[in-house]
Amino acid sequence: MGEFGPLKDYNHAMSKLTPKVILEGTRLTFKTDIAFALNEHPRIVGPRKYRYHSPLVSGEWCAFTNFPWGRGLINFEPQEEALAMETYATWVKLFELQRYYSWIVDRFHLSTRMYQLMKYNKDYDFRWLEERLLPLNFRLVMMTRSPESFEAARAERLKVSGNPSQYDDLNLFVEEQKLIRRLFDESILPKIEIDISDNDIPGAVERIADWMESTGGLYMDS
Repeated sequence: MGEFGPLKDYNHAMSKLTPKVILEGTRLTFKTDIAFALNEHPRIVGPRKYRYHSPLVSGEWCAFTNFPWGRGLINFEPQEEALAMETYATWVKLFELQRYYSWIVDRFHLSTRMYQLMKYNKDYDFRWLEERLLPLNFRLVMMTRSPESFEAARAERLKVSGNPSQYDDLNLFVEEQKLIRRLFDESILPKIEIDISDNDIPGAVERIADWMESTGGLYMDS
């Protein structure tokens, strides 16, 4: 017995939605807003009559330090490399163990490569990670915007940001976007680039849902 009753009550003929999406891009591309929207979208996770547990993971969790806006999976320091790589190995193992569920990830390995290249000129080879994510049907979505649109996005973000100084240098985001685009092109995962220059979050979510639906990204074959 459980929340859904005896095992005999399950509908084994029903297709189970198991979308797995990694959202990448620079700051100010509304990845987190889009992640939350995807995680509640009926075309992605099914219609809901009540709220239940649906995991949303973020590489931006600053879990390596005991203070706000510290270090984590993306911006770790060289002496924390082993910790970061073990964390990635743990995440992918968890995804493999729970392959028949939905996973929305807000920034992950491409953001790590981008930051570490720009900060320490060190490139981490995550092909091993993508080779394990690929059979789980993980999809990669890169959010981008035009250079001139960053200013309006910053103005909107400053209304709610608890750490506004991180948005001072918009040229940094433009340079980050150039680099992460190259890393995105190198990825072996099924992928799509979504332009958010118009700041239309619902429209971007629908485009992602359309792509996931049309390319078999919503279900596991076995």
